[in-house]
Amino acid sequence: MSVPLSDPAYRRNIDPLELYASAIDTSDYVAALAPLIRQAVPEVGRLLDVGAGGGQLGMAIHDAARSWTAIEPSLTMRARLVKLAHPPRVIAAGWEQAEVTHRHDTVLAATMPAFFDQPEAFLARCREWARTIVWVVPAHAGPKGLCFAGCLPREWHREDEMPGIDIVMRGLSPASRPVHTAFADWTFTGVVPDLEELSAYLADRLGWSSSDERREQLTAHLERQAKRQGPSFRLDIPRTSAVLVWGHQ
Repeated sequence: MSVPLSDPAYRRNIDPLELYASAIDTSDYVAALAPLIRQAVPEVGRLLDVGAGGGQLGMAIHDAARSWTAIEPSLTMRARLVKLAHPPRVIAAGWEQAEVTHRHDTVLAATMPAFFDQPEAFLARCREWARTIVWVVPAHAGPKGLCFAGCLPREWHREDEMPGIDIVMRGLSPASRPVHTAFADWTFTGVVPDLEELSAYLADRLGWSSSDERREQLTAHLERQAKRQGPSFRLDIPRTSAVLVWGHQ
């Protein structure tokens, strides 16, 4: 007898940050973004990676001969950071509470909620930490708040699909605009072992009841989009990101 997808016993606990970080591992995100950052900032120097997540982008651009510090509030992501081949010094705090004791050369911040909620305040904080500031901001039209929501019809996720860069620029004064902007297309590639588990997780995050008929529709929708990759399933979502740079001459 099969176990209903709505049965909590069926589902393992999925950490949304780990789900996103695992997809970044299997995406071409770093390959697309790191060269743009290096081109704009050839000398990264002492790097402060704010909201470092799994550290994939910071690892790719940091100077191995110079210090690398990561601000990361998530215990799950900090556990990932310390396992990197060249792990950063980790500050276990959010960007507002982090105590950074010395100046850095470059601040990196990628896909931070503060971009959208408090861009001026976050930019001011970054300027306290370093002369050169690099933000990586979503530049595609589509949902931004729920991992894999890009696989879903808009009527299901109901998120604001305004490109993230438009939200950021709207929140910055003319004097605060970046001095350099570049764009990169990439593909968010998530490889998951169980589509039914992912479907149940997404339905829960969307607030659907256990009896909602859309749960079965969502599973069927993911199955049509997914491609087999060994014993797992691959979901590909086209993305565009903008690299915004301040302070580099």
